[in-house]
Amino acid sequence: MMRLIRELVQTSLGRKQGQDLWWTTHAIEAVNTAAEDYLTKIFESTNLLAIHAKHVTITINHKDIQLAMKLRGE
Repeated sequence: MMRLIRELVQTSLGRKQGQDLWWTTHAIEAVNTAAEDYLTKIFESTNLLAIHAKHVTITINHKDIQLAMKLRGE
């Protein structure tokens, strides 16, 4: 997870490889917790929508995920 966070931040700030930022353990834990919370809520909403539509499974490309995100205003 730490590698992904660093890569995303470097890309979003326009930094080149080798211009690393230093991260505290608390900062990484906070980003990790926020990401887990976000994904959990998306999948909970997606699961409710799938149950309502009588779908058996949820896939990444599924319209239920897109609808859940749209209903959440994302």
